[in-house]
Amino acid sequence: MSIVAKVIAQSDEANRFLSSAELTKLQDFFGNGTTRISAAQKLAANEQKIVDEGSKRFWAKCPNTPSNSGNPQKTALCQRDQGWYIRLVSYCVLAGNAKPLEDIGLDGMRDMYVSLGVPLTNLKLAMRCLKEVAMGTLSSEEGALAAPYFDQLIRAF
Repeated sequence: MSIVAKVIAQSDEANRFLSSAELTKLQDFFGNGTTRISAAQKLAANEQKIVDEGSKRFWAKCPNTPSNSGNPQKTALCQRDQGWYIRLVSYCVLAGNAKPLEDIGLDGMRDMYVSLGVPLTNLKLAMRCLKEVAMGTLSSEEGALAAPYFDQLIRAF
C-alpha cells in the first residue's frame, strides 16, 4: 500500500479528515515524487550493470559460492534473484514504504534460502555489494530514498 493509500485509510478508519501532520507527510511524498521516479528509472535502466558489478564484487570477497561455481544455470538463477530484489527496491521507492518487500515475505525468502543450503552471510554480503553498485548509479537524493530498502534486505538475511 502506498503512503497515500495508507494515510487516507487511517484517516477514514478514524472517521476524520487528514491531520496537518498527515498532510505534511503527503506533501513531502509528493514533493520528492520526481526524485522517486528518477531513482526507479535508474535502477531499472542499470539493473544488469548493478547485478553484474555486484556479483563481481561479491565473488571477489566470497569466491566459493554456488553462483560462482562454474555452473551457468546456478549463476543465472542467483543473478535473476538479484535483479528481482533490485526491482522490489524500486517498487518501495515509488510506494514510499517497504510494503512491496513485506508482501513477498522476507522471512519466507530467508527460510527458502536456508532450506536450499545458501549461507545467509553470503546473501547479506551479496545484497551489500548490490547496494554499493546501485548507490553509484543514483544521485545522493535518490540514494537516500533507496538505501533504507537495501538495508532492510540486508537485515532480513
